[in-house]
Amino acid sequence: MNTRRTIEIFSAGCGICDDTIKLVNEMACPSCEISVLDMKDKHVATRARSLGIKSVPAVAIDGVLADCCSGRGVDRDTLSRLGVGDPG
Repeated sequence: MNTRRTIEIFSAGCGICDDTIKLVNEMACPSCEISVLDMKDKHVATRARSLGIKSVPAVAIDGVLADCCSGRGVDRDTLSRLGVGDPG
């Protein structure tokens, strides 16, 4: 039984994103359908937000954000605690 697996890689075209694309392609099996999505495209960015993506690279498998890709990104409270916006 070959179950098709849909893999979406959200990329900004950076070197680290390229490393992730390479890794996923190395790991993929014949049943994996891989799409590399450019975050500069507004439709891709909208899709990424709907999955909870806060930073790239990120990988979604069968429409679910991989655990390794969640919970990251810029956080306003952390930046504020570190002095962003505080002139003094």
